[in-house]
Amino acid sequence: MLLEMSVALQIILPVVLLTALAAVFAVLIAVCSEKFAVKRDERVEEITSLLAGANCGGCGYPGCDGFAEALVKGEAEVGNCGPTSKENKAKIAGILGVTPEEIVIVNACRGGNKCKEKYDYQGYGDCASAELLAGGTKLCATGCMGLGKCVSECPEYAVNIVDGVAVVDREKCVQCSRCVRFCPKHTLKRLPKSAVYYVACSNPARGKEVRDACEAGCIGCGLCSKNCPEGAIRMENNLPVFDYDKCVACGVCAEKCPSKCILSLKSEKTAE
Repeated sequence: MLLEMSVALQIILPVVLLTALAAVFAVLIAVCSEKFAVKRDERVEEITSLLAGANCGGCGYPGCDGFAEALVKGEAEVGNCGPTSKENKAKIAGILGVTPEEIVIVNACRGGNKCKEKYDYQGYGDCASAELLAGGTKLCATGCMGLGKCVSECPEYAVNIVDGVAVVDREKCVQCSRCVRFCPKHTLKRLPKSAVYYVACSNPARGKEVRDACEAGCIGCGLCSKNCPEGAIRMENNLPVFDYDKCVACGVCAEKCPSKCILSLKSEKTAE
């Protein structure tokens, strides 16, 4: 009888001890998880419900939920989600306490066929592939290669290649900025909706070097800046930079530009 009780205790005692330890650890885990939990901002779910729900990844984040978290953290902009309606973007901006950003996307390059080629690219793929070979096909190191990475990435088919340069169809464009992110030369730019004129060149080199590579490039003469009656243009790295808060769209800069690389958004002259 004593032997049986001893055997039973040898079996039951470890079970009881393990159960007690498990209970203690369960309580500790519950307390720690409650105390050290990273509380999720309630705005994330609210913003997610207002997004288009496509989970397309066009914003550069892993789905709408990831984009909503980035918005709350201030790491993204409402305008980065093209499929979301303007009404919902305004609601999201209200939740975040910001002003809805309205943008327009342009190609800050009009070289295309007017820019000299370094070599004849025969490889597979688009300009992202060509970029890996000696920095791309163009003699201009910052020029649009016109091989269509932006075209293939645009979910709205709003980008086309015209005369060797990418042109954004602003009627189709939903400002998702996917083309901006994937452009290997970073010539596709986001401008405020209020912009009327922009500089269609991204080459910071001096005039002669620019002209040797491209007949349509900015030569950094500064005439646009000197003649602007509102002081809305300054020169940085041999390129004009607009202050759109000062610009009154008088058009003097475009008239004075000898290279004709200051273009008007209203006239839609994004390529000749």
